Parts: sequence; structure tokens; C-alpha cells
Amino acid sequence: MNLDDEICLCFHVTKRKVINFVRVEKPRRASQLAGCFGAGTGCGWCRPFLEKVFRQSTDSTTDESFPSVEEYSQLRQQHIRSGKGKAPDQADSDGSSHAENDTLD
Repeated sequence: MNLDDEICLCFHVTKRKVINFVRVEKPRRASQLAGCFGAGTGCGWCRPFLEKVFRQSTDSTTDESFPSVEEYSQLRQQHIRSGKGKAPDQADSDGSSHAENDTLD
């Protein structure tokens, strides 16, 4: 997974955004990463990966690998299909957004 790949597919939050959030905001717990554009608050699939980014950012000796972007997306699909999470209304289970079709009143 590269820095500009999305780690939170529900809210389109990249790994780079999460790393910078940790660097700037200095959260004390991984759960506080939800303050980074809502990361981890949708279907829940990315929470273990957000925890990995948090651990890597706070412990320089930690070297945890991430799946490829394709594998990551496929595993998330399986997560949602198995009923373990539900994508938010503004995103399909494939992570695509329909916000461009929404209008403000």
C-alpha cells in the first residue's frame, strides 16, 4: 500500500492523511484516528489497518506490512458481504462515492 492509496474506503482517507494526522495531532489512542475525516467510522474494515499505522507512527521499530490495494479492496468486500460491517450510505461497498449526484438545498 502506497501513501496515496485509500486506507478508509468508505470516506476516501489515504494512508498519507492518516500518517500526517498522527504526526500533527499526536493522538494517544488509535481510536482517535476517527478525527481524521471519519476514518474507521464506516464499515469498520480499516480499523485494524489504522491501528497498524498508529503503531508504526508511534513505534519506529514496528514494521508491519499491508496488503496490495487490490487485495485490500477484495478483503473489504468479503468483510461487508459476510455481514461484519456496512458501508455508509454515501459510498457503495466497492468504495465509490455518489456525492457528485447529491445536491444541496
